[in-house]
Amino acid sequence: MDIIASIALGAGAAWASGINVYAVILALGVLGGTGHLALPSDLQILTNPLIIAAAGFMYCVEFFADKTPGVDSVWDALHTFIRIPAGAMLAAGTFGHLDPVLQIVAFLLGGTLAATSHATKAGARALINTSPEPVSNWTASLIEDVVAFSTIWGATHHPAAWLAVLAVIIALTVWALPKIWSGVARLFAKLKAWFGGRTQPADPQTRVTSG
Repeated sequence: MDIIASIALGAGAAWASGINVYAVILALGVLGGTGHLALPSDLQILTNPLIIAAAGFMYCVEFFADKTPGVDSVWDALHTFIRIPAGAMLAAGTFGHLDPVLQIVAFLLGGTLAATSHATKAGARALINTSPEPVSNWTASLIEDVVAFSTIWGATHHPAAWLAVLAVIIALTVWALPKIWSGVARLFAKLKAWFGGRTQPADPQTRVTSG
């Protein structure tokens, strides 16, 4: 695997892990296990049938959890501690056969890519959940599933083109992410004010006494 292919695979696996880490591990495991992809030595463990089965099972769980309004946001919050480290480890594993310095660099950059895509996904889904129409939630989740799998396909079959696409995605993310989380902050402020208004006790000084 040449350096461009390694960078594309590491970056693609890390970025897509922030969206759906189980889809990434499942795709890499199946492609490597069936001989359609020559995985780096440190990632060949993903072809183990037990790992493929576990990733497939968890993908099925996420498939339904991620399409349930409200549940998906809780799921995203919990997976902050899974997607980002997994993305970093997959990126580092891509360079396991090269200089250890490159592994550390890949680990740091991979974790950043995973964190970026995870934050974008989680923030966007929190905003989508405020919509009364659940179809938007299902549509977003299905698109994310397709993106996760197609990212692995693109990174492994057209690495140079995928890196160009990733550069555009990063630029759009830098522009969109502050706006998304600004919207999330406003949403939480409204919820806090709404619940605070309902639970705030009446001021004794404003009570009108009869008599």
